[in-house]
Amino acid sequence: MAFGPGKYDDLTTEVRDKARADGVLLLVINGVKGSGFSAQLSPHLTLALPEILRDIANQIDQKGLTV
Repeated sequence: MAFGPGKYDDLTTEVRDKARADGVLLLVINGVKGSGFSAQLSPHLTLALPEILRDIANQIDQKGLTV
């Protein structure tokens, strides 16, 4: 895993600031800078990330993903 600013770090900061969030995980698929992800998370949220992602996957499995 890379540390430091990535190609979508500025956008991630913007989302975190506008949402007044404790953390943001941004996943970009085929964006203007290509695909990638950016994470701005505290150490606590970083450790909790696998559980958070499992919860999200379970919600998608149960409810489906609407587009």
